[in-house]
Amino acid sequence: MDPLRIAESTIVALSTPPGAGAIAVIRVSGADAIKKTTLFFSAKNGKALDTFPSHKAIFGDFKVAHQLIDEVLLTLFRAPHSYTGEEVVEISCHGSHFIQQQILQALLSEKIYMAQPGEFTLRAYLNKKLDLSQAEAVADLIASENEAAHQMALQQMRGGFSEAIESLRQKLIEFTALIELELDFGEEDVEFANRPELQNLLEDLSQRLTLLVESFAFGNVIKDGVGVVIAGKPNAGKSSLLNALLNEDRAIVSNIPGTTRDTIEDNIVIEGIKFRFIDTAGLRETSDSIEAIGVQKAKDKVAQATVLLYLFDRTDSTVEALVLAIKSLYRQGLIVLLVENKIDQFDGKVDEKFNAELHALLKKEVAQFISLSTLQPDSVQALKKSLVAEVEKLKNNSSVIVSNMRHFEALKAALLSICDVQEGLKSYLSGDLLSIHLKETIAHIGSITGKIDVDQDILGTIFGKFCIGK
Repeated sequence: MDPLRIAESTIVALSTPPGAGAIAVIRVSGADAIKKTTLFFSAKNGKALDTFPSHKAIFGDFKVAHQLIDEVLLTLFRAPHSYTGEEVVEISCHGSHFIQQQILQALLSEKIYMAQPGEFTLRAYLNKKLDLSQAEAVADLIASENEAAHQMALQQMRGGFSEAIESLRQKLIEFTALIELELDFGEEDVEFANRPELQNLLEDLSQRLTLLVESFAFGNVIKDGVGVVIAGKPNAGKSSLLNALLNEDRAIVSNIPGTTRDTIEDNIVIEGIKFRFIDTAGLRETSDSIEAIGVQKAKDKVAQATVLLYLFDRTDSTVEALVLAIKSLYRQGLIVLLVENKIDQFDGKVDEKFNAELHALLKKEVAQFISLSTLQPDSVQALKKSLVAEVEKLKNNSSVIVSNMRHFEALKAALLSICDVQEGLKSYLSGDLLSIHLKETIAHIGSITGKIDVDQDILGTIFGKFCIGK
């Protein structure tokens, strides 16, 4: 997007979803928003539009060439007290596609430009109504599909993340300024920046940034949904479990081994968290080429998952085989729940010796050992609670959760720069070189909120993901 065009132009877009509905909202923003809208709008009370105060809803007629197009409710927001920081007019009309197009075409005929995706929010950022991380949170808020994702995006949009980041940045700036001042008195061998105090600050910053980086494990799965793969040998009851979790017959259930040959996926929200359950082909050696493809896809899904529900049937399993299967699928960061299914066949009783051996051999790999029957709703409900509990464990002591990949990468880069400064202090590095590393850290942190010169390509990438009208 051309910054000059943004500064000088007035834009318009449909802000409600396209198509017919009860009402539609058309948003206009820019220096000429009120002036150009006045050409087509007349208030029912006869007052001129430019005489109304900000944050006022006005009922009137929208006419083109003296022909009435619709009775509309126009809401006025005067600069700088608007979403974009500019003059903003929002026109609520009836949801007819014809009416929407007539109003848009009338405004476009007056040299108002059609807004590009995300341009309203980009203007809010450029006019300092939002910082960059808050602007990105707007897109996350619109896309949120569950309570947890909504709350996380709302906290970031309201500045919780920005405040935490800015406080870290300001402390670094203060020390960097003192080191820069030392360079002006290089011949006098003076120190304005207390090195031990700087070392303590860096240690504190490192701990805070580490908490933020670690919070991404939780934030990312909350934002995109927790991927849960249901795996195990054929006939372990994987499809039955998927159907029980979803409370519908989503997957075909059969006693014939190898019934599921492709992955079956569906989403549910449990206690405000979105889970993506993936039923997979039974894991076994097979000469059937089609089934072999399904087995490989199952392994690929496990490699991408956050959680693995590995099901087994005690009548068809040995401790050795289970240990081998889990260890072959396990990787660092994978949450494994080892689930004994079909315990209704044993009147709900578990094999204490069998389970004790599994516990002893899979302490590191398995987060929870669970017994259930897909025929018993209470045990399926208990599994759901166990899933929520394991995801909640991904939280750390950070009061702010990072969910944006760009922020995550910037924080990791800042941590590396802090390590360079710490090493420099230990090696009695000169002030000019310390200053370089400190500035790198400040730049990485500042890139999150946009408190440095942000490349136009980066802005285009961020705001291009928004819907038109936002």
